[in-house]
Amino acid sequence: MRNFMLLFIFTFCVVSIYGQSFIGAWEGDHTSEDGDNVKSVVIFSDGYQVMTNYDATTGKFMDTNGGTWLLDGDTMTETVEFDSKNPDRVGTEVSFKVYINDDEMGIVGRDLKMKRIDDGTPGDLHGAWLMSGRVRDGKTQSRDTNRPRKTMKILSGTRFQWIAYNTETKEFKGTGGGTYTTVNGEYTENIKFFSRDDTRAGQSLKFNYELIDGAWHHSGLSSKGNPIHEIWSVRE
Repeated sequence: MRNFMLLFIFTFCVVSIYGQSFIGAWEGDHTSEDGDNVKSVVIFSDGYQVMTNYDATTGKFMDTNGGTWLLDGDTMTETVEFDSKNPDRVGTEVSFKVYINDDEMGIVGRDLKMKRIDDGTPGDLHGAWLMSGRVRDGKTQSRDTNRPRKTMKILSGTRFQWIAYNTETKEFKGTGGGTYTTVNGEYTENIKFFSRDDTRAGQSLKFNYELIDGAWHHSGLSSKGNPIHEIWSVRE
């Protein structure tokens, strides 16, 4: 009987730790030392993640970091691919204990708690994508997704973020993100933060989109009003 109870307790703990997924978007709020109302958002896709801090009131961008992630029991290990605040971390691994309980998750020993925004659904675009080409004057220009300089876009069911960076030079080029919707072939981004120009926060941009042979074709006008036709490929 004692052995059965121990097995039951062990099984319950395993289900509690492993039975829930981090995939999706999470957010938390805290006040900075300067008194700013900081919004922290984390997006987890299969194998890739990004975390960003921005001013929830003004949309002012603060910092972002991310890369690959792997969960082993309750230990999460991240390999840093970009860090706008501390580029020396690029290429390093960091491990920490995590917990997840219903719609809350966090890092053991840290005060910030993250509430679930979504679990990766709905939508057919959730995941990590790399820009793999552009269409200009009717001609497709391909881009090597294996090169150090990358533009990655990560989407949950309702949140998006793009990040431009270079894993070789450790340079952070820029980022932007917020919420998105997909309705009848129209993809709409509602910008919450934009590192290159904080005044873009609050704007909405609409694009046509379609999936062709697994590639995401994304066309319309950029935040500067320039016509674009981008091609994004699923990041393996």
